[in-house]
This record gives sequence, C-alpha cells and structure tokens, in this order.
Amino acid sequence: MAKITAGVATSHVPAIGAALDSGKSGDDYWAPLFAGYAFSKEWIAREKPDVIILVYNDHASAFSLELIPTFAIGCAEEFSPADEGWGPRPVPKVIGHPALAWHLAESLILDEFDMTIVNRMDVDHGLTVPLSLMFGQPEAWPCKVIPLAVNVVQYPPPSGKRCFDLGKAIARAVESFPEDLKVMVFGTGGMSHQLQGPRAGLINKDHDNAFLDRIVSDPVAQSKVAHLDYVREAGSEGIELVMWMVMRGALHETVRQVHRFYHVPASNTAVGHLILENPEP
Repeated sequence: MAKITAGVATSHVPAIGAALDSGKSGDDYWAPLFAGYAFSKEWIAREKPDVIILVYNDHASAFSLELIPTFAIGCAEEFSPADEGWGPRPVPKVIGHPALAWHLAESLILDEFDMTIVNRMDVDHGLTVPLSLMFGQPEAWPCKVIPLAVNVVQYPPPSGKRCFDLGKAIARAVESFPEDLKVMVFGTGGMSHQLQGPRAGLINKDHDNAFLDRIVSDPVAQSKVAHLDYVREAGSEGIELVMWMVMRGALHETVRQVHRFYHVPASNTAVGHLILENPEP
C-alpha cells in the first residue's frame, strides 16, 4: 500500500523564485537563504518520493474572486506553470498522479470534506517555489505532484483544526491506496508577513519560532489557534500557516525533526522550513 513517510514545510515567497530564475541565488542577499535548503536537497534526493501532495494557496492564477474553493485538488495528468503577470516561471511542467488524486478526492469527500475537483489548472509560485527550493532547477521534476489548494486569501479561510483534520483524512486515504508508493506531504506558505496597510512589512520572530516548536511537539494545541491570533501575531498573510497544519495532520502524532531553518528577511517576509519524518513501523 501507499504510505506517507515525511512532511516538508516551507515558505513560498515569489521573490525566491525570481532570484533563482534570474541567477541571483549566490548574491550576498540571497545566499544565506538558499544555504538553509542545501541539506534539504540532499535529503530528498536520498529519500526519492514517488508522489508529493503539495498544499499551497493559489494567488489569482487558477481561481479568482469569482470562484473561491475552500479546498481544491488537482486530478489532471499535468499542470503548467502559471503566467503571474510577467510570464510563466521557466520551470518544468508539473506531472500529476491522477489515480492517487482521484482516490484522494473520493476518500476525502466520503470522509465529509467538500473537495473541489479540478481537471485543468495552472500552478503558480505557491507550488513551484517549494519544488525549486527542494529540487533545484532540473529539466523535469523527479516525482509526481498532486496540487491541493487551500483558500487563505478570501475570508473566511478554513480553521487550523479543519486543516489538521484534513491532513488526518489524507493519511487515511493514502494508506488505503493499493499501489506501493512513497508519499510526502508539503505544507507551504507563511511565515509572518503582511503585504499592505499600516503593518506592512511586519515580521514576528518570536511568534514564528514558537510556532515551529509547537507544530512539532504539540500540533493538537496549535490546531486550536484562532484566525484572529494568526492575523494579530503573524500579519494578515500569516494565516497561510494553517496550510502547514494539513501537512502535520497527515503525519504521526510523534515525528522526528530532521531539519529546521528560519531566515529573515526574504523580500519582506520571514522564511521558515521544517522536515519531519514519520517513525519507522
């Protein structure tokens, strides 16, 4: 059967992709950030996942204010990089895993999660930047990817508990898939940042590091944190951290922290990164 072996959490700052695409990753400003992912690239090259379920939020590329699904799962054969206003990123097409994606959709819907099934969707930096951070700039992504988009743009987003419970449901669904697959779940977005208003540029290091502690050691308590607490402590875009709860819910109660990295700033945000492994059976 399929099994989830690990979870990865990372920010998905668009400027990170721009730095990579323009050859600036070695610049003084960017080099310390990319150094924090050097171990991660080596780790994932050793672990060789067959499929990544990548939890991210769309930035008005596949969806708009006319159509805002709370949870949407990509079931297509492939997904093209989106044109976010300056052309698509020069990265490979994302190859999906329709059989597992449809199995997930059926299992999650019957588990009372109202998933929107998407059979055609372009994917933006929310999905491609995490892949670039973990895999670099290959000619083709080395594994298949199932996009799972979460609304954290238009109020009301799902609660941290709903996202945590969705992760648990994903774990049940993966374990019931008969093919022998090594699956990882990525939770992306965050950490503290605000892009507009009087608090634009807000970064809260204390909050971010406390969150990194709690999501590893006490995810149940973290899942109960209210929207308003995220917005007050981590800024209006800090609500993206609920997407990390999907990843954490998909893992065992006790996990092994393989890697942790925190860096300020990247553009006008804080970058956080975790690699968590499920214990061997």
